[in-house]
This record gives sequence, structure tokens and C-alpha cells, in this order.
Amino acid sequence: MAERSRFLRFFWPAFLFILSIAAYVFHDLAFQRLAPDADPNAARHLSAAAAYYSGAWLMARIIGTALKRTGSGRRKVPKLLRELVTAALFLAATVATVAMLLGQSAGGALASSGLIIAILGFAIRNVLADVLSGIALGLEAPFRIGDWVEIDGAIRGRVIEIGWRTTRLQTRNDTYMILPNSQISRQRMTNYSAPRKQYRASLEIVLGHDIPVSQGKELLAAAAASTDIILKSPKPDVRALSYDAEGVRFAVRYWVPSFIDDIDCRDGMLVAVDAAIRERGLPPPYSRVKLVAATPDRQKSDGPQGSEAAD
Repeated sequence: MAERSRFLRFFWPAFLFILSIAAYVFHDLAFQRLAPDADPNAARHLSAAAAYYSGAWLMARIIGTALKRTGSGRRKVPKLLRELVTAALFLAATVATVAMLLGQSAGGALASSGLIIAILGFAIRNVLADVLSGIALGLEAPFRIGDWVEIDGAIRGRVIEIGWRTTRLQTRNDTYMILPNSQISRQRMTNYSAPRKQYRASLEIVLGHDIPVSQGKELLAAAAASTDIILKSPKPDVRALSYDAEGVRFAVRYWVPSFIDDIDCRDGMLVAVDAAIRERGLPPPYSRVKLVAATPDRQKSDGPQGSEAAD
């Protein structure tokens, strides 16, 4: 069934192309025998136009199939590229047909329409920028349908549609966002679904100086391992980041199954860490605040050094 479908995919454009070429080559002989009083130029123009369009159709099918075969693995050749090639071929066939009907060459028709193209390009420059950016995104394929992306650190959502001019995202709050492709191409983007859905996240926790660093790492590692929603392999780990005034700052690193689970994983980690700290009876970190109180009389007698300090 697949072989028959593939055969029919190329059979009809090839058949129409060969038929139109034959009609163009033998139209004089055919009209002399079948309709000697008819105008042969009309048949010649019609067969030439059919040859242009059927040839563009056949080339689009051939190039599209070749692009599908070159795409391998998860990152396939985007559909937008195949559509662009098809549009370019049919545009060339249209230009050639119009030039033939006007009695000009294809190059002359393109040269005479240069001013019109320039005016139209200036009028639709914003739309054209979006379309060209969409083509660039389609060629580079930084994301695909279903990927969770973050754009400029402010917009997060799942890609549900990639168009010529805009890209549509669906956020975790089920809101619908439509972004121009030119805006996406100019801003920083993070793809949380590539190369794999799972990724490593981190959570910073500060423990007091009363807890040795080695015991703090063991405590946080055990709390992280007890969280069910995160991935168990690779295992979560803990790193000491800094020795600050309020305590020792740790980074708990863990693996998230997918971006949709990011908030739930963070919530589970905080609950597990809080439970572990309370079970050990450890004091929470705090900042030492220095309070300075002084009366006007003491300021006069003692100066700046006569103030009382309390922690």
C-alpha cells in the first residue's frame, strides 16, 4: 500500500509534465490534422503553461521526498522548508507563464517588476521580517511542536503551532500566547525539551553555622532522595556554595522528569527539606541584626562611641 501511494505521488505530476511537453512539441502537427482553422498559438501557450506548472509540481515532490529522507532522528527537516521550496517553484512557474503571455522572457518580466516588488516590500516590511524569521526558525529548528520553551526569561509555554509569521504557545495556566517570529529570533530562548525531556534543576538552601558542612550535605541529600516525584537516576546531590554570615549556602541538585513537573518537584523538595530540618530539631538560619540606641544627652557627652549596641 505504501509503495502504491509513493508511486501515485510521482505518477500524476510526471504524466502531466510529459503530456504537456508532447502537446507543446507536436501541437502544429496535431492542429493541421484535427483543427486546421484553429489558432495554434493558444494551444502552444496552454501546453507551455501546463508544462511549467506540472514541472514545478514534479520538482516539488522530488525535493520534498529527498528532504524527508535526509532528516534522521529526532530533529527532522522542518515542514516549513518543504513548503518554501514548493512555493518558490510555483512562483517561478507563474512568472514564466506571465512572461510568455506578455511576449517577454522570464528575466525581462522579473526586471520590469523590480520596482513594484520594492514598493510592496517596504509596505509589508514588518510582515516580511516575521516571515523571514519564521523561515530561519524552520531551517535551524531550535524547537518543535510539543517542546516547552522559555523566551527572554519571561515567557514560558509549550509550542503548539509554528507558522510562517507567528509561533503559538500554551502556558501552564492554559493561556494562549501568539508571538511574532521576528521577536522570537531576536531574544534569548531556552528549550527545556531538548535534547531530552528530563533536565537538572537546583534549589538553594541555607543552614545555620551550628550544623557542620558534611552533616548538612548528608541531611539535604537524604531529604532529596526521599522525594518521589524527581528522577532517582541520576541521583540527586548536594554542593556547598558559600560560607555566609547567615549560614552555609547549599545547592541541592536534582533531575526533573519534564518541564511540566518543575513546580511540583520544587514543592516536593522544599517539603522534604523542611521535614528533615524539623525532625533533627535544627534551628533555622537567621541574620544578626545590630540595633543602635542613643539618647541626645549621651550623644553630647560620649559622642558617636557612647551608643549602646544589642544583638
